Amino acid sequence: MSAANATSMASNVATVLPQGAGYGVVVGIGLFFSAFMLCLTWIQARYTSFSPTNSEEFTSASRSVKPGLIASGIVSAWTWAATLLQSSAVAYKYGISGPWWYASGATIQVLLFAQLAAKLKLNAPNAHTWLEIVGKRWGTVAHLVFLFFGLATNIVVSSMLILGGSATVTELTGMNTIAACFLIPLGVAIYVIAGGMRATLLCDYTHTTVLFIIIFIFTFTIYATSEKIGSPTRMHELLSLAASQAPVSGNAHGSYLTMRSKNGLIFGVINIIGNFATVFNDQAYWQRAIASKPASCVKAYLLGGLAWFSIPFTFATTMGLAAVALVAAQDPDMRVLSAAEVSAGLPAPSAAAALLGKGGATIMLILLFLAVTSATSAELIAVSSILTYDVYKKYVNPEATEHQILRMSHYMVALFAIVMGLCGLIFFYIGVSMGWLYTFMGVILGSAVVPIALCVTWSKANRIGCITGAVAGFAAGIIAWLVTTSSLNGGTINVVTSGGDLEMLAGNLASIGVGGIVAVVTSWLRPDNFDFEITRAINSPHHHHAEATEVEAEPVEPTKEKEASDAKRDTESASASDDVPDVGKTDENELDPVGLKKAFRFAVWSSVVLLVVLILLIPLPLFFAQTVYGVGGFTAWIVIGIIWAFGAAFTVVIYPLYESRTALYEVFTGVTKDVFRVPRRAKAQEPTA
Repeated sequence: MSAANATSMASNVATVLPQGAGYGVVVGIGLFFSAFMLCLTWIQARYTSFSPTNSEEFTSASRSVKPGLIASGIVSAWTWAATLLQSSAVAYKYGISGPWWYASGATIQVLLFAQLAAKLKLNAPNAHTWLEIVGKRWGTVAHLVFLFFGLATNIVVSSMLILGGSATVTELTGMNTIAACFLIPLGVAIYVIAGGMRATLLCDYTHTTVLFIIIFIFTFTIYATSEKIGSPTRMHELLSLAASQAPVSGNAHGSYLTMRSKNGLIFGVINIIGNFATVFNDQAYWQRAIASKPASCVKAYLLGGLAWFSIPFTFATTMGLAAVALVAAQDPDMRVLSAAEVSAGLPAPSAAAALLGKGGATIMLILLFLAVTSATSAELIAVSSILTYDVYKKYVNPEATEHQILRMSHYMVALFAIVMGLCGLIFFYIGVSMGWLYTFMGVILGSAVVPIALCVTWSKANRIGCITGAVAGFAAGIIAWLVTTSSLNGGTINVVTSGGDLEMLAGNLASIGVGGIVAVVTSWLRPDNFDFEITRAINSPHHHHAEATEVEAEPVEPTKEKEASDAKRDTESASASDDVPDVGKTDENELDPVGLKKAFRFAVWSSVVLLVVLILLIPLPLFFAQTVYGVGGFTAWIVIGIIWAFGAAFTVVIYPLYESRTALYEVFTGVTKDVFRVPRRAKAQEPTA
């Protein structure tokens, strides 16, 4: 679909809200949150020991964040526009299987990432980025290869955010798409530059809180109070009617009320592979592991993953199915959506406007804006860290001072905010939608997943094998995708033909499969014997230098002495301008190897068990059973989703407040003292004035 067609599509839609509402939300709410975060940043600097004028605080929140806030940040960073729009689109296409495969297929990666988080704290506790570990372990060539995959991941994710957000704003308000692409990241960049990682996490928390409130509003409206639907029984009736009018291809009895969906299962596989790439390759998730306390990083990722599951599952089971039901009921406010509009993610906003009119459209607009901006903030700080530490400090100015590093971090946030808008605009004009990009991401990014995981976790991972696997998998994914597209579409390759389920499935499987097999087999045949003491010395506190250098001087690898010297020099130059050299570094008392190894084992067992339950034990028996749910089964399905959402809201909204109660009390005490001291100060200064 070309840009002209996309613009025509949007213009043919009777927008629910005036164009000014779009600008009001994008600019007004964006600036409001910027001002709010600037205020919180000022409070943090005045009443706590953490100051965003320190580079370690800016990029890693001084590695001191507790699990509740990290879990909230994970939920927020993983809640893209696609989380709400694409999940509802697959519900619109495949029925109840779509939300399950979307939620479970994108939850297991966060759960499994708990293992990498534990290994990160054990093997490189003071690294700023995962690319620092790659560069220190495998050298410059590997660093440059994986730098490509890291930045490509951030560009693809950011483009999806901008595409989904701008499409929704244009659909509901008629706002100019070009303006939306650039204005959406504007306000986010302001507070990220001002407050850094901690401001990003605080903003994540506020966004997540509002997100759950709005999801509950939609859920209880549709399943309890709406005159158009109002109950699970009525929803079941309308979905059955929809299946009789237009049976779903590949579903048992053509029903929307079954997990037996061939296309839903294919989407699930694509979803699983693609999201491994956008978690394991994305600095945003490593950044939260870096910012967390060592003892609680595993807990944070397990809690965050389980809490996030409820968002796409509950939201899509509500909004995606509501769109189907309203079309079946021939509701005058709900039109039949084209395939291009479904791919753009419009079932959810269309249903919201049909059910609640301008109020629903406004709430949906705010919900999408918050989802887009919170994930945008995660991408901005992530790319800023990569460009600062893995480009500027590594290749441009290795002797960079604290002030130069912080200034460059600010510049890179502003730069990538502009790049995000440009990328969204480019994809818009070449006719690539959010849905197309979502299923394509695993084709170009999946090959790096296994090598990255091996780099951090396995001492025997072979350098050449992992580099070769990443490159070969990338090539295999592209070739498989193009060949399958050509063979299934009579030699025609374009945006439309290349976006099919089987075409994307072939590319995704080839990419992650070849990359993983080459890396693992090569490492098994020619294992390295890497000493993780080298990566533990990255940015290590000053008083660890002598000990680290002694260990690294052993002739395990030819480049050990040079690496140890570089590690020492980098640490000294970065801390030379600090009054306190170890500011932002992990306290050695928190790096208990026994405890961290125990946390890793717990992460392995818990994440693998949850993976088996979510991907195998629950959906596959339901798939093979070919059951079409009656009213009772469908109602239970909905109730489970609502209960899960309430548990998730408690985990990422209430729990962070509880664990931060001491800090909140200190801030409250400080503010109170300042307020009540103001009159006395003014009075004391009157005679001299």
